[in-house]
Amino acid sequence: MDHHSRRTFLAFFCAAFLTALPFGPLFAADAIKLGVAGAHSGDLASYGLPTVKAAELVVKEINAKGGVLGRQVELLVEDDVCKPELATNTATKLVSQNVNAVIGHICSGATKAALGIYKDAKLVVISPSATNPDLTQSGQYPNFYRTIASDDAQARMEVEFAIGKLKVKKIAVLHDKGDYGKGLAEYAKKFIEESKKATVVLFEGITPGAVDYSAVVQKIKRADAEAVIYGGYHPEASSIVAQMRKKGMKIFFISDDGVKDDTFIKVAQKYAEGVYATGPRDTTKNPLAISAIEAHKKAYGADPGAFFLNGIAATQAILNAMQKAGSTDYAALGQALQTQFVETPLGKIKFDKRGDAIGVGFSVYQVRKGVYVEVK
Repeated sequence: MDHHSRRTFLAFFCAAFLTALPFGPLFAADAIKLGVAGAHSGDLASYGLPTVKAAELVVKEINAKGGVLGRQVELLVEDDVCKPELATNTATKLVSQNVNAVIGHICSGATKAALGIYKDAKLVVISPSATNPDLTQSGQYPNFYRTIASDDAQARMEVEFAIGKLKVKKIAVLHDKGDYGKGLAEYAKKFIEESKKATVVLFEGITPGAVDYSAVVQKIKRADAEAVIYGGYHPEASSIVAQMRKKGMKIFFISDDGVKDDTFIKVAQKYAEGVYATGPRDTTKNPLAISAIEAHKKAYGADPGAFFLNGIAATQAILNAMQKAGSTDYAALGQALQTQFVETPLGKIKFDKRGDAIGVGFSVYQVRKGVYVEVK
């Protein structure tokens, strides 16, 4: 990171905090504890680890400037492997360690499993990546916020792209039966039916982790589908795409931000070519994004992974809310998140009453020559 971009990163980062430093002695009170929960091992670690790194970078910068409310920020990192049954243990563990707020979880199913525990403990949870609409729309989780748009927006974009740009009439909609994948697929099906311009020729759940998806690939072929919309994550998507292409099926494959990850390309290899996936809108030209990416390269010697910028934004939003609220109190934090804007790599954001970020959205990407490129 060059000196200038580092300076702007720090300046942006700290402007909000310096204006709100508390009066009185800045003695080292107890640390503010921030839980970071998500998949840090297993197949989906490539979705969870970038947020750990994002939180580390933000906290390092802020601690160097005197912390938040005159207190240093400490991270407590817990792995849930993206499994709902483990996420409840992760949440219980973080609650017992007296965290002040939680960044996470990463997968929608795991997030949903953990949210009730945090709600009972009156803890604000802010996810960089859990997109299931129910998390904000059901009204069950007033403690939940996210720095990513929800799957109804993502599914609508996929359907409009398939019908409007790719001009397909017959669409097979598949999902992995999970909260995230199935929820997205159900929205896609609904939007296709409402469009009256295309039909759903197959709607089917697959079993995650299966070795062979040839039965469903046969069904797609028999249904005469011109495109597949898939709700789920990259391990299954890469298997399905590879098996379709090996059978000579050249139809469009359109998926979601669970597939818009370089790991998908690494696993599917040549079969990834031409695949479409929606993912968070490209904000890499934003000066804050440029400096955050540079900071990551400098600290970790590599480009950041999926949801890194959403992770930066989530960490900034929660710490900014604490500073602006002058407290880590649950009600005060919720109020600050909904009323105080914060400058992030995703742009200037705050949250609506439901917990969705105002000002974030999705784009369509395509794998071209082994990399995801935004489709204009």
